[in-house]
Amino acid sequence: MLAKKIEKALNEQIRIEAESSQFYLAMASWAETEGLNGVSQFLYQHSDEERMHMMKLIRFVNERGGKAIIPALTQPPKTFDSIKKVFENLLNHETMVTAEINKVVDVCLSEKDYTTHNFMQWYVSEQIEEEALARTIQDKLNLIGNDKGGLYLFDRDLENLQTEEEGA
Repeated sequence: MLAKKIEKALNEQIRIEAESSQFYLAMASWAETEGLNGVSQFLYQHSDEERMHMMKLIRFVNERGGKAIIPALTQPPKTFDSIKKVFENLLNHETMVTAEINKVVDVCLSEKDYTTHNFMQWYVSEQIEEEALARTIQDKLNLIGNDKGGLYLFDRDLENLQTEEEGA
């Protein structure tokens, strides 16, 4: 049975993962309407991954005897200033998610819930990958600067990356 503190922390993380999914979905939709098919595919996939993270938490809470709460979500932005801003937002958001996951891990340790602590290690590892990917993309966009040809190639590379991952 989950301790109430753990259940509350996990339900908060469910909300964060759900809002992450919506945030990336909004980014994907914006990118698609801007003609950035590779970026939009990347962000649609990222949105799906965040939803999967939420679903994994929901099932864990319920399997451990708690009650997963499906949250109301805040409206994500409808437009973005630039592709560079989109990926700055993505990195900042992933950094915030990492901090929130660390809070859940801290609650697990203080409550001596090693089962949930072990479960959360997957999220800790996932966040290392998410932040590294966001930083790599940020670095590439910084290299491109305002070069439209570079942006075109960046978008095409993301599109090809998504196609390769789907085929694998």
